[in-house]
Amino acid sequence: MSEERITTAVLVPEEDDLDASLRPRRLEDFVGQARVKEQLAIALEAAKGRGEALDHVLLVGPPGLGKTSLAYIIREELGVGIRTVAGPALDRKGDLAAILTSLEDRDVLFVDEIHRLSRAVEEILYPALEDFRLDIVVGQGPAARTLTLDLSPFTLVGATTRTGLLTTPLRDRFGMTYRLEYYGVDDLTSIVGRSARILGVEIEAGAASEIARRARGTPRVANRILRRVRDVAEVRHDGAVTLPVAQEALALLEVDETGLERIDRELLSAILFKFGGGPVGLSTLAVSLGEEADTIEDVYEPYLLQLGLIQRTPRGRIVTELGRERAGAAVSDDASLF
Repeated sequence: MSEERITTAVLVPEEDDLDASLRPRRLEDFVGQARVKEQLAIALEAAKGRGEALDHVLLVGPPGLGKTSLAYIIREELGVGIRTVAGPALDRKGDLAAILTSLEDRDVLFVDEIHRLSRAVEEILYPALEDFRLDIVVGQGPAARTLTLDLSPFTLVGATTRTGLLTTPLRDRFGMTYRLEYYGVDDLTSIVGRSARILGVEIEAGAASEIARRARGTPRVANRILRRVRDVAEVRHDGAVTLPVAQEALALLEVDETGLERIDRELLSAILFKFGGGPVGLSTLAVSLGEEADTIEDVYEPYLLQLGLIQRTPRGRIVTELGRERAGAAVSDDASLF
């Protein structure tokens, strides 16, 4: 496969050279998500055996769990080209039409944040996904006519953190839907170890486990922490990441024993002390923290919900009894927050 076909329509914001270097390239190198890997491996093998395009794939889950990595793994396993675009960037029908007509046989089109596609752009996708054709309306009024362009068979890989925002017609056109779950400490320890080898970092098993334990069940967070721990090891020590070095770096990053960061503790304390434990609306909470509501809902709340520290109710967010205990412990640990 020539490099010319591995192109990018609109680069996804979080993509950078370092992140790409840490991404697994083959399915066998992808750690965790065993059931997803097993099902996807069968689908890939079957598609390759028939010489057909893989059925369209929807990847669902919180940020940082490997949706983009899986999209590139699908491309690598099939040996085809890939086009990458962010859903919000596709605001005109012509943009999508240009991308679709440039795809070659069995190529992969990866759309991140697919739930943020505009309705007009989404409607163009329907015949493209089902019949591999593009319907273009030329002219207006009584003189309008429809031109139909045949497309090469391709695979759409969509990634979303909020599957509930997908319209039913679009969601139904995906032949496979995979939900990625948070990772366990053992899998994250393996990921930290693999990333350390790629980065050329000497790391103790205990240090890798400590980073994994505080990584919020998310590989992206684990890799981010690893890079910052590496900085501390190189600047303040001899470069090797030992358990004491990792603990020192994590204290500097203000990541506590349960993986909560400063903004998480601020969110928890805002509900408890500013709003009496709740319920408080998302928009009100966002204003009080100076954060976007979407960021709170998609990035911070899922981990707090997973730990059982807060609860979403029809009236708003409330702090659970466990959250009250955690906030009480945080008062003595970080009194500046309260």
